[in-house]
Amino acid sequence: MTPDLLDPTTALVVIDLQRGIVGAPTVPNPIEDVIARNVELITAFRDRQLPVVLVRVSFSADNGDVPPGRTTYPARGDRPADFDVLIDELDVRPTDILVTKRNWGAFHGTDLDLQLRRRGVTGIVLTGVATTYGVESTARSAHEHGYHVVVVTDAISDRSAEGHEHSVTRIFPALGRTATTAEVLAELPAPVEV
Repeated sequence: MTPDLLDPTTALVVIDLQRGIVGAPTVPNPIEDVIARNVELITAFRDRQLPVVLVRVSFSADNGDVPPGRTTYPARGDRPADFDVLIDELDVRPTDILVTKRNWGAFHGTDLDLQLRRRGVTGIVLTGVATTYGVESTARSAHEHGYHVVVVTDAISDRSAEGHEHSVTRIFPALGRTATTAEVLAELPAPVEV
């Protein structure tokens, strides 16, 4: 692996590809393309026995665990029963690290940092939705935790083209590197023979 892009022990962290979120259209990358690229990356990381982290956001029915604080956009209380179920395309495996968050980012209030450090992970490849919420929040926190961050720009998307563009061109370069799915795949080591 090229030290400029991927560390030898890099984890793939997939944000919020769950039934209650992927139903809405996304820009600039259609959600179907985002899912397909994530599946390609997940398969590649598993084939190399590199950690795959699948993150979902979930709240109790009474919203008692929604982060407190005054916001202009209040938390929505009516979510379908399968809102927080990871999509079937991810083909969850026993070797995957599953993280349930109650915030935008995947680090605060979870054991993600502990799970990564136990495995010697020093870099993360970040994908999922939405760019300006879960992905950006997780990238910021990963950077603050000292991880080398790579955001896969064609494996993320948002509801806002302007917001997505701002994150990709202004925020992510300050937190780490950006790359395409093809660039990440090209930098991975050979698959592990089993």
